[in-house]
Amino acid sequence: MDFLTNRPQYVRSGHTCSTTITLNTGVPQGCVLSPFLYSLFTHDCRPVHGSNTIIKFADDTAVIGLISNNDDTAYREEVQHLAAWCADNNLLLNTSKTKEIIVDFRRERGSTHNPIHINGMAVERVSSFKFLGTHITEDLSWSTNTSSLVKKAHQRLFFLRTLKRHHLSSAVLMNFYRCVIESILTSSVSVWYGNCSVADRKALQRVVKTAQRITRCPLPAIEDVQRTRCLRRAHGILKDSSHPAHRLFTLLPSGRRFRSLRTRTSRLRNSFFPRAVSLLNSTPRTLNSVSLSLSPSLSPHPADPPFPYISPHTHHPPTTPPGHTHTSLIHLYYCIIVCSYYVHILYIICKLV
Repeated sequence: MDFLTNRPQYVRSGHTCSTTITLNTGVPQGCVLSPFLYSLFTHDCRPVHGSNTIIKFADDTAVIGLISNNDDTAYREEVQHLAAWCADNNLLLNTSKTKEIIVDFRRERGSTHNPIHINGMAVERVSSFKFLGTHITEDLSWSTNTSSLVKKAHQRLFFLRTLKRHHLSSAVLMNFYRCVIESILTSSVSVWYGNCSVADRKALQRVVKTAQRITRCPLPAIEDVQRTRCLRRAHGILKDSSHPAHRLFTLLPSGRRFRSLRTRTSRLRNSFFPRAVSLLNSTPRTLNSVSLSLSPSLSPHPADPPFPYISPHTHHPPTTPPGHTHTSLIHLYYCIIVCSYYVHILYIICKLV
């Protein structure tokens, strides 16, 4: 393909340009077609064990391994299989940036976990890591993530005050808030807000109230933004029959409500999918409009388990570019809390050789 081969590239600084070189590897940066081609290239990278899950978003990859009876053999084999697949497909695993996190909620923990080795290098075990811009910790709390967001938002409030001192209009201030501050506070909000502590929610809302005093305009609360985005994302899943979570939204025989997901813990109950079903059921007008447009595949299936495990990848070639980072984050968090009390997560960054 001419799109991938013999691509001229040079660096320009002001009116000065460097010597042009020709590239025949990788994909062009910033091109909308690049992530789609990369997804096609890595589509056959799938887990070999049923207890493992691979979540891919461009070159960010997360391997989730469910450990039962302290036997992590399948998980270790999965990691080695992934490393071998990358070597066979001219992909280089960035071992220095690869991190491992263990989520263990068992009352009696087993023996010490030996480190994972990739290409002869030990993978660092961490208590938290950043996946697609969101901090995930081993106790699945969101204090680290919200603290980081609040800190960034407070730094942007300085610029909002500066604009206010220059007597800019309220419309400009509101636009700046939505683009620069609210976008930070609500980054992947549908993933983590449901399980935030009361203290974290108050910290987020204090930033909104401060911005409201500066702009002197009413601003939506973080909880309202989260509710709106959950409903919007749920509608998107309902309309996309190829979405891996599409079958979670099944109508009851009456056709008026969706079947609630069975949950045993508050952590799962407050996660995206159970909460999205609850929001759809509590919004009658929205539910009626959705029910009329549902495809037959959304009718109740007695054979489907009431609490299915959702694999984050489809079993057919992708026909569209990869979705938003929300989708990968939602599936990552959902897989962790739905699997068991003991899972391993390996965060890997793949790079083209």
